[in-house]
Amino acid sequence: MKLTKLFAIASAIVLVVACGSPKVEGSKEVQDLLPSKGEVDTTSYLLGVNFGLVMTQNGFGDLNMAQVRKGMADALAAKEGEPMDSVFVKQFKIDPSTMNMVINEFLRKRTAYEGALNKEKGDAFRKDFYVKNSADSTASGIVYLIQDSGSDVKALSDRDTVKVNYRGTLIDGTEFDKNEGITFPLNRVIRGWTEGMKLVGEGGKITLVIPANLAYGERGPRNIGANSTLIFDVDLLEVHPFVEKEAEPAKKK
Repeated sequence: MKLTKLFAIASAIVLVVACGSPKVEGSKEVQDLLPSKGEVDTTSYLLGVNFGLVMTQNGFGDLNMAQVRKGMADALAAKEGEPMDSVFVKQFKIDPSTMNMVINEFLRKRTAYEGALNKEKGDAFRKDFYVKNSADSTASGIVYLIQDSGSDVKALSDRDTVKVNYRGTLIDGTEFDKNEGITFPLNRVIRGWTEGMKLVGEGGKITLVIPANLAYGERGPRNIGANSTLIFDVDLLEVHPFVEKEAEPAKKK
């Protein structure tokens, strides 16, 4: 989620809780237009769910929940006003207008930490896998174990196409991807696959342990993480060499 959107959600939560529960006024006919107690409870719960999902899906890690509750309590106790005007912000121990800057710096540090930790653990895992399994490695850093070398038919060009079954896991065993009978050209996948699929023949089986710089690097999706080493168990079903299309003959005028 982009920080601008995150900032907007956080600001909306502060605004909602700051409004509190206004006094109910008007005739019964007018009051009947209000949401029921059940709807209030449901909306309140889902607002909490939304807040929790923002925290978990954006890599905030462990937060100080006492301070979260304190911030919400301060917002509830605050007098009404525009969330970012000078009078309103003085009611809080930290100026809410700094929210975007503070969150941005917090997430930057969390991302840097997680990326460095993943790289450290991934490097150690590849070394351990190499030794324990008497595996092989490439100059680029891929560690691989061939269970079945397959035939002499191998992918030679980055433009060759392969058909595979595969399962992708993190070093802790978490599965993040799985496919059967999928076909793709080798120049349309991560570099570790482009190189790794040339190590085994058609009909073969191979395990690739791919370093982060040949996978998703610092831009790993949330279910993978920054600088993560990836493990792929692959059955190479078919290899289709790239064939250059013949140029069409020029049409006669």
